[in-house]
Amino acid sequence: MSVEKLIYFDNAATTFPKPEEVYRKVDHIMRNVGANPGRSGHRMALEANRIILDARDSIARLFNIEDSSKIVFTSNTTEALNIGIKGFLRPGDHAITSSMEHNSVVRPLKALEKTGVESTRVKCSSEGILDPEDVRAAIRPRTRLIAITHASNVTGSINPIREIGAFAREKGIVFLLDAAQTAGMLPIDVERDNIDMLACPGHKGLFGLQGTGFLYISPSVRLEPIKDGGTGGNSEMDTMPDTLPERFEAGTMNTPGIGGLGEGVEFVLKEGVDKIRHHEANLTDRLIKGLAEIKGVTVYGPGDANRQMAVVAFNITGKDPSDIGFVLDSSFGIMARVGLHCAPDAHRTIGTFPQGTVRLSPGYFNTMEEVDFVVDAVRKICSI
Repeated sequence: MSVEKLIYFDNAATTFPKPEEVYRKVDHIMRNVGANPGRSGHRMALEANRIILDARDSIARLFNIEDSSKIVFTSNTTEALNIGIKGFLRPGDHAITSSMEHNSVVRPLKALEKTGVESTRVKCSSEGILDPEDVRAAIRPRTRLIAITHASNVTGSINPIREIGAFAREKGIVFLLDAAQTAGMLPIDVERDNIDMLACPGHKGLFGLQGTGFLYISPSVRLEPIKDGGTGGNSEMDTMPDTLPERFEAGTMNTPGIGGLGEGVEFVLKEGVDKIRHHEANLTDRLIKGLAEIKGVTVYGPGDANRQMAVVAFNITGKDPSDIGFVLDSSFGIMARVGLHCAPDAHRTIGTFPQGTVRLSPGYFNTMEEVDFVVDAVRKICSI
């Protein structure tokens, strides 16, 4: 079957399309700037450096970060989380996380077990939601870090981060937030929400390119770098400098990607997070209700657009998620994600391990008509 129009419902992986401003910015940098930032004094290098600084400032405005130099650019959220986790925890330390985490939190903590770091995975509800009191109960005398996802990449379920951040601050425990599924789509304020470290992707709700992300590090948090190399400045030293962001930005910066990310953040600031959230919640509500009416379909998670992001996981009785995803693509032109979504613990929590689920994740540029088309496609697959 030939499909003329493609419908992209995989925005939880990477948003597509990007705002036109992002494409134009990246093209401009590639064609007209080209030089490395912070490495030379000529005009092209200075312009590249200005692009990096502007992107930091835009991010700082969006997340209410007082000092933009505390924003470290990374290649993705995974790298940001690795810096935050491996750069902070030491032998004998204890960390708390949840049963809905992505492998980008689970695997660094598991790797640190070999060094004597211990961690507790707090069990979430079958809807994928974390109870703050369960987190509080898991605190030990040597607990130094709470690393939690803001919203699940499997069910979209939103965690009560402000409450968790408040008692983490009260106990003197560092709070690391994985905002992969919420940055740009849900209001985040590092001061109000008591966030000590914030890990974000550039390529999802901030509408930047793949291969971009960042980590905000509070002035009160001291991390060791996990990567060493050239920083442009302080070249006389044979160790990484203490100053941020240079301490964690070894090597050549991704200027086109960061410039595109900065433009994506400006788009979010212009549109408004509340407007983006409202539209995506409406799409999610229609999608959940439409799927729930189909016989044989099981929808996982809260089932409430007010309690989850635009991430909807489902299965069809008697059908393998991979087969469903193949038919959605080949017969209907619908792009969806299937499997375990790099979060096997989350699937154990909601009862879908090891087969996984089909994940539909509409985005800001999707429409109600596309949601209806997707629901109708699932209905037809159920009848096959």
